[in-house]
Amino acid sequence: MRTYEKTHPWFDFKLDLRELEHTTWVNLGKAAAEIDYIGKVPLTPDAARELHRLYLAKGILATTAIEGNTLTEREVIEHLEGKLQLPPSREYLAQELDNIVTASNLIGERIIEKRSTSITPEIIKEYNLMVLHNLPLEQDVIPGKIRKHSIVVGRYRGAPAEDCGFLLEQFCEWLNSIEYPEGMEVVYSILVAIAAHLYFVWIHPFGDGNGRTARLIEFRFLLKAGFPTPAAHLLSNFYNLTRIEYYRQLDEASRKGSITNFIEYAVSGITDQLSEQMLVIRDLHFNTVWRDFVNSRFRGHSAPRNRQRRLVLALSGVRADNGWVDASSITHLTPKLAELYAKKTRKTLSRDLNQLEDEKLIQRVNGSVRANKGIILGFLPHRAEENI
Repeated sequence: MRTYEKTHPWFDFKLDLRELEHTTWVNLGKAAAEIDYIGKVPLTPDAARELHRLYLAKGILATTAIEGNTLTEREVIEHLEGKLQLPPSREYLAQELDNIVTASNLIGERIIEKRSTSITPEIIKEYNLMVLHNLPLEQDVIPGKIRKHSIVVGRYRGAPAEDCGFLLEQFCEWLNSIEYPEGMEVVYSILVAIAAHLYFVWIHPFGDGNGRTARLIEFRFLLKAGFPTPAAHLLSNFYNLTRIEYYRQLDEASRKGSITNFIEYAVSGITDQLSEQMLVIRDLHFNTVWRDFVNSRFRGHSAPRNRQRRLVLALSGVRADNGWVDASSITHLTPKLAELYAKKTRKTLSRDLNQLEDEKLIQRVNGSVRANKGIILGFLPHRAEENI
């Protein structure tokens, strides 16, 4: 008898779904439909880049923030763009991000090129090696190597060190043996990804970086299931947004030796995250349609019409204060707009605003102005209002 069978008897490597609530199955069906939509919706190159950048930033920040990384989402985006400057004492925070980006890119390349079909202990060790690359570590932590010492996280004690190698092999054999019912591949991939995350953190086979490695394993299964890359980071983002509940669920799962509640918690989270991402995509579509509509209203190339078009488009990019801008500062929204109005009088701006208001392209209230984007909602198909 191995030691873990006495200390961690719930390590049975099973995916028993009989106790899942019916609402969880409904959420899984909804998630599968949303993934299909997100994967097929066409976006302009600029919109696609914005979506990818936003959710890459959220994903890599989330998987490191849970472990204590204090960078903000804005700082992460600046780092991805090569613009962030950190003092030497905080450079390791950026290194943590770079490690997750490197690992995520490698996983993505292997999935897309179909070079990775099975999960193996060697692959998982490689993930951990990348996660901990060039970071300050405790003396007994060797990246990519199974730990040889006991480990306690909060109230939870990881599997006995002498059993970690064996358990990692069993873990991989179990994952590779799971059969996915035809037509339910995406649904089961979500379930397997979540269960894999939980079992891995139960084992806790490495001296450090186990949580980040677990989330990379989860990312791998979601990506392999056909998740678009922006959506494959959503579970990590959900865990970070609900960090206290995430740790409570992990603790409860280990005390009960059951994966059911953790699966239900994670499924509800990814469903909500997918719905929010669809709203972001809807806004990207909306803005594309709006820009096309505005450009179509300004046929010809006269200087006044070109100036007015740029004024509307500049207003369209304002997100703060629900899009409202004080009329006195409107000409400074963009450098190009400032240039166009630099030699114009206030009367010119007033005439432009009056004409744009007459054309219903802007709204004005008490000295504030915003783009009248709502006008294009009138082009939606007619339908009866809900009356249930």
